[in-house]
Amino acid sequence: MARFHRLFPFLSWPRPDATLLRGEALAGLTVGLMLIPQAVAYAGLAGMPLVTGIYASLLPALIAVLFSASTRLSVGPTALTAMLVSASLTGIADPGSARWVDLAMWLALLTGALQIALGFARFGWLLNLVNSPVLMAFTQGAALLIVSSQLPDMLGFVSWAGLLAQPALHLPSLGFGVGTVLLLTLAKRWKPGFPTVLVAVLASAGLSVWSGFEGGGGKVIGDLPQGLPSLQWPGWPGWAALGQLAVPTLVITLVSFLETASSAKVDNGRKGQRWDQNQDLIGQGLAKVSSALVGAFPTSSSFSRSALNLYAGAQTGWATVFSVLVVFLALLFLIPVLHHVPRAVLAAIVVVAVVGLLKPREFLKLWRISRVEAGIAATTVAVTLLSAPQLYWGVLAGVLMSLSHFLYLRLHPRIIEVGLHGDGSLRDRHLWSLPPLAPDLFALRMDAALDFATANAIERDITEYLSAHPGTRHVMLIAHPINWIDATGAEAFGRIEALLAGKGVALHLVGIKLPVEHVLRSAGHLQPRTGLHLYRTEAEALRACATLRGEQEWVSP
Repeated sequence: MARFHRLFPFLSWPRPDATLLRGEALAGLTVGLMLIPQAVAYAGLAGMPLVTGIYASLLPALIAVLFSASTRLSVGPTALTAMLVSASLTGIADPGSARWVDLAMWLALLTGALQIALGFARFGWLLNLVNSPVLMAFTQGAALLIVSSQLPDMLGFVSWAGLLAQPALHLPSLGFGVGTVLLLTLAKRWKPGFPTVLVAVLASAGLSVWSGFEGGGGKVIGDLPQGLPSLQWPGWPGWAALGQLAVPTLVITLVSFLETASSAKVDNGRKGQRWDQNQDLIGQGLAKVSSALVGAFPTSSSFSRSALNLYAGAQTGWATVFSVLVVFLALLFLIPVLHHVPRAVLAAIVVVAVVGLLKPREFLKLWRISRVEAGIAATTVAVTLLSAPQLYWGVLAGVLMSLSHFLYLRLHPRIIEVGLHGDGSLRDRHLWSLPPLAPDLFALRMDAALDFATANAIERDITEYLSAHPGTRHVMLIAHPINWIDATGAEAFGRIEALLAGKGVALHLVGIKLPVEHVLRSAGHLQPRTGLHLYRTEAEALRACATLRGEQEWVSP
């Protein structure tokens, strides 16, 4: 039964009562009213027919909440995923064309299938390949590109190139765009739970009709098909085109699920429970697949809408069910009203939502923490901007740089010679200007695992020290930081042990962990012999050092 509930998480939802449903309906109404105009705007950002944004907010949102572990997340179109879709398909097809739509559906199918496979294989940990600085930097770069792409519509000119050729603005569009930005910004500060986005859309539609905006050359949403979407399968794009979608599939999978993670960690933290990332991978993957089957594009979890869902008091997945019902009714009855909404208003909705992603102070904070990671983040932003419209190369460059930095650190472990500090602890002897623990003793500590990445470093350090100090008679290895050893590490230890035995140098091992000791004994090392000493604690080792110094008192750690 437990396995059945794990496969179908919605079976664990609490049985609703009147009080619960009343609160969930209010939260669902709040999120649904915000989702409708956002979905249309993000569909335009993805280069898709605008109505597909609403399609992506129906069945995918319902599937996600039914099969995900985090039930209070709002799933549907998001700005970052929509921008990635547009970036991935630019140069392969024309925005809005049938081929573009087919390729977007294939992106949804491929990313969804990959997430489902990762979830069932319990490989959610693979998503940790994208660290926080890289994601932050990529998000900032992508946000700059998104804002830049929306400014022409919002300010009333055709394109940036067109503005230079003919520096004339469409003043009514400019008024709608700037007015919407001011309204949404003020409302976000003073009334965050109010459905201001929908109010702006409806009010702008009324003003558009009253002022004859469309007849005066203003760009509006235009006619959208009414009714529910039909299930469909995308046309075969050919192996060449499918190959071009391989890298975008990986990037969208990573980025969209990291969007989910940012919301899910907050949600599960508030509920005081462990985040089941593998089940959320499955739920999000199924949502993407269902989005493809209704002719839409990849979906993701929206941090802003999820935060609004929590702010509105959502307790369970029933809130999402109600928000889907709101979108369903809008699809049936609100579509004619959307015809008159100026494109400048949609662009303003995207800009206001995305500007919140721009956090330049994060770079200063990162610089104080790690200058290397700050450099990686800055490079990630630069590659993202320079590679536009294929901006997914930015996140790939960031991942490659961060993994290279991680590998460099692993290949260059921290190995220090220790001495006895005044507070009784063993610290870096050279940093603190401490005397040796005992005459003719080399005491060192490696703060890393002993494996293929670090074995050469510790073997080299010991060999070089013995060459430079031929009078050394004792080597003490503080081994408690070594919590893992592999075959390469065991071989290196065996060579160190043989080197010391050949030179008549005693080996003192301190605090070796049982799993490491087990591997070394299985490899034939640590056999009892003269000159090999094992100490469980630093206190025992320091007592031995006192004996080596010819002192009788016990040296306390």
